[in-house]
Amino acid sequence: MKKGMALLKRYRFFLLMLLISLGLLIVSPETGINVFRMTGDNLLEMASVLPPIFVLLGLLDVWVEREAMVRYMGAGSGVKGVLLAFLLGSAAAGPLYAAFPVAVVLLKKGAKLSNVFLFIGAWATTKLPLLLFEAASLGARFMLIRFAFNVVGIALIAFLLEKSLSKADIAELNRKVGGGEQAA
Repeated sequence: MKKGMALLKRYRFFLLMLLISLGLLIVSPETGINVFRMTGDNLLEMASVLPPIFVLLGLLDVWVEREAMVRYMGAGSGVKGVLLAFLLGSAAAGPLYAAFPVAVVLLKKGAKLSNVFLFIGAWATTKLPLLLFEAASLGARFMLIRFAFNVVGIALIAFLLEKSLSKADIAELNRKVGGGEQAA
């Protein structure tokens, strides 16, 4: 009984959305069919993107030693860690939701929290193919201005996010991902 209630609680949002979608299917069949079609398309996209990401994560987890991650992206990494986080995020491929499992592995391996935030921000906004497309379509000047604003904005947000978390919050996050303690 407790297990069933725990499952209901855990998946309550999914179940609510399913009920709403089924209700929509009854009230407006055309819209309901579109909802289920779009959901199926999104699930297929995720199924094609996530397996390669998880294989790469497994390789990262096995091949990259924790000491190396701490040295290059940990608390004492300085500018080297910031640049590496931006480079990894900008060179990444795939939708933003694929960045979060990578971020968990980075945290688990001892990357500094602000560097993980930088990585996610770079993944979201400074991907190299996007920059090349912008330069070709909107001009190099526009691309460079947007890139500069993104770099400053991402860095500021990453710094503020890390500073806004208490040591207890960071310790709890590390406990959840199985990572070590970080120096704040």
